[in-house]
Amino acid sequence: MSPKPPPRLLLSCGEPSGDAYGGELVAQLRSTRPELAAIGLGGDRAEAAGVQLVAHVRDVAVVGLLEVVKHLAELRSIFKRILAEVDRLQPDVAVLVDYPDFNLRLARELKRRGIPVVYYVSPQVWAWRRGRIRTIRDNVARMLVLFPFEEPIYREAGVPVNFVGHPLLDHVKPVADKATTLRELGVDPARPVLAVLPGSRPQEVRHNLPPLLGAIERIGARRPDVQFLLAAAPSLPEDVFAAARTRPGVDLVRGRTHEALASASAGVVASGTATVEAALQGLPMVVVYRVSPLTYALGRPLLRVNQFAMVNLIAGRTVVPELMQADFTAERVANEALALIEDPARAAKMRTDLAEVRRRLGEPGAAARAAALVAAYFPQAT
Repeated sequence: MSPKPPPRLLLSCGEPSGDAYGGELVAQLRSTRPELAAIGLGGDRAEAAGVQLVAHVRDVAVVGLLEVVKHLAELRSIFKRILAEVDRLQPDVAVLVDYPDFNLRLARELKRRGIPVVYYVSPQVWAWRRGRIRTIRDNVARMLVLFPFEEPIYREAGVPVNFVGHPLLDHVKPVADKATTLRELGVDPARPVLAVLPGSRPQEVRHNLPPLLGAIERIGARRPDVQFLLAAAPSLPEDVFAAARTRPGVDLVRGRTHEALASASAGVVASGTATVEAALQGLPMVVVYRVSPLTYALGRPLLRVNQFAMVNLIAGRTVVPELMQADFTAERVANEALALIEDPARAAKMRTDLAEVRRRLGEPGAAARAAALVAAYFPQAT
């Protein structure tokens, strides 16, 4: 009797955070099915887990309507290459991680080919483009969500769904010694430290960095004792931080976001995964975000929520201040950040609220729970 073929998986994630979550899920699958054959779109984490990459996330990590239009030809080419590999490998299941404009189109093509789709990390249907739920219901076999408020949305829409918790719960830990960590990062632990996170993608940094640098200048003028840790994601090119390198008193730290968030007095954090990590660290913060004016003008009428920061959505109320688009100015960022540094009672209240957010995110083990649900689509091992 010939041996059964190995389980086969397609992974598709188009952003650094998705690569981290997808790579961890594949590593969990491989721990029980080491013969797993996996292909797809991912990054360094997915590749390290044994995924044979058709394309890398750095080739597709674009944000905003205008930016997507500029990269349409490249995105279409990658899409076709992925489908060609799907037709060659015939995967047992596809795991699509967030990145909805690309992945929901891919889900339709996979459904036509009879390949079940497990969607890991929900598109933000609770915030905008609620009509995507119909596409998900028609093409997705199971939705795996990270946030508790998402589960009833899908259940009521008739989409099979599991709340698996957030992968960051397994990784976000307090540092052993804040003072030592701050010294290693090049700042004085006896003085206030503001962690500044401008985003994980080049376009985000280009939009967010100018007002953040303006805020740093204003804070420095009012409180010369405040120190600044500008956290850069390892995948970001050096040139996007050129303006920051000329600013006195700004320490650029690359690949050490965890330590910066765990040790700082307060933070200014671009909306996204980093806000969840900051919340898990109990870091008082201001959440900021900006896209191109045209992207915002086209997208704003579609928004269904008044708040966008994930921390506030999990809590169901305002826990952290949000400064979005026109509200995201250097002066307002400076005022909100200084309020957290200068008002210990306000900072303490926010830490208490963030602890409640952490409790709502459930228990560690998200990747293992997600992997068990994906593995159910594999042929049984002999």
